[in-house]
Amino acid sequence: MTNQELQSLKNKYDIIGNDPALNRALEVAVKVAPIDMTVLVIGESGVGKENIPKIIHQNSPRRRGKYFAINCGAIPEGTVDSELFGHEKGAFTGANDMRKGYFEEADGGTLFLDEVAELPLSSQAKLLRVLQDGEFIRVGSSKVQKTDVRVIAATNVNLLNAVSKGKFRADLYYRLETLTINMPALRERPGDIELLFRKFASDFSAKYATSKVSLTEDAAIALRKYRWPGNIRQLKNVAEKISALESVALSPGVDKCVVGLDTLMKYIPREEANLLPATVQVQERMEASERETIVRMLLQLKQEVDYLKEVIASGFPAHEQTQVEAPEEQNYDDVPQRKDEELSLKALGDELIYKVLEKHGGNRKAAAAELGISERTLYRKLKK
Repeated sequence: MTNQELQSLKNKYDIIGNDPALNRALEVAVKVAPIDMTVLVIGESGVGKENIPKIIHQNSPRRRGKYFAINCGAIPEGTVDSELFGHEKGAFTGANDMRKGYFEEADGGTLFLDEVAELPLSSQAKLLRVLQDGEFIRVGSSKVQKTDVRVIAATNVNLLNAVSKGKFRADLYYRLETLTINMPALRERPGDIELLFRKFASDFSAKYATSKVSLTEDAAIALRKYRWPGNIRQLKNVAEKISALESVALSPGVDKCVVGLDTLMKYIPREEANLLPATVQVQERMEASERETIVRMLLQLKQEVDYLKEVIASGFPAHEQTQVEAPEEQNYDDVPQRKDEELSLKALGDELIYKVLEKHGGNRKAAAAELGISERTLYRKLKK
């Protein structure tokens, strides 16, 4: 798209900003519009995801068909299937007449499913069937019906994370993410923040017949530095509050209201410490039982490494080495307990060897077998 075409698109849909990520999202929407494929729009709440499906629909061959935008999170769970797929008369209490669902009404057009991650798993299965085969069944019916609808979905949820938790179907995820358009968060496009504020301030000045709000330099810097968790929606609310409460009614000679840093900060909420991620307290002192367990694990690991070294040193061919069984896990409950916490791993290993040798009356072969090492390794340890 040329810059002129891009600006014309923004003007048509009242989109403000020049950020490269925003421009990229709009260009992809226009490019994919003629291609009849499913699109997934991702981005935080309040970033303006609803503009993308409108652009796709209006620039597609379906533009003469119907366009419906459904907020899946706003539909009660018990009525989702009825809303999307319709129901037959008498299908449930209150179903006094047959009702067409959105998929039937939008036949030949476009359906925008906002907050698609909020759909129940049972409804997700039915949505997958529509996307794959164009088929659905009304609630209370057994008749399969066909529909020709282009679906554009949107979410502010990490769907892969939802899949891993069993809250979203993996097959539906891969069906939706055929093409993904990412709408950037407001904090990722700081150069657009003041542009948006000025646009909103101008709109509310006209709406409330008040003088237009402008910011001092330090206030503008603070505006750009704030992280805007509510994105464009939050910025618009702040601009409206300031325009309504700080500006004065229009009168001869009064057409501007300059807002400084102190005034601005009254309308920007502070980030509370209790809203930040909790810090994890690390246990500094290790209990004796935990220390003993760690020592045992290290001893076992060391013996297994020594055993593997012995196998390699013996010159076994590779195919024979794979068949050599590792030493069985030893029981170290007989290792004497020491009060001295500085007892080294080597010293404890030596004590274990002496203890096992003493147990077998100095028989190296029997001691090596219990330790899970060869006689050669045991002899080398004793020599050291």
